[in-house]
Amino acid sequence: MDRYYSAMDRFTELNERLRRFNSERDWDQFHTPANIAKSIAIEAGELLECFQWNEDNYDRSAVLEELADVANYCLQMAHALDVDLIDVISAKIDRNEKKYPVEKAKGRYTKYDRL
Repeated sequence: MDRYYSAMDRFTELNERLRRFNSERDWDQFHTPANIAKSIAIEAGELLECFQWNEDNYDRSAVLEELADVANYCLQMAHALDVDLIDVISAKIDRNEKKYPVEKAKGRYTKYDRL
């Protein structure tokens, strides 16, 4: 198998692998949007915990584990809601580009309603 996939091919393959993983275990019955949202928050908290006492000296492997958990649940949320995650993210970037025009937001962390 060719090891050089496009990013889209790799994303599609990953998404299908995750769906198959859950289906084989009959876990989709537990993956309601509310349950997945809770899991995203829990895993995001575990990711944040990796930086709790020292922002500069953290366990990279632990961070990557938690990052993977958050991303997996985000993929599962898109599946549960029957939406294309790439479309959802793209639409959000479109909205953010309007809320944060470069000429007003560049180099600033100010919220859009205060620019």
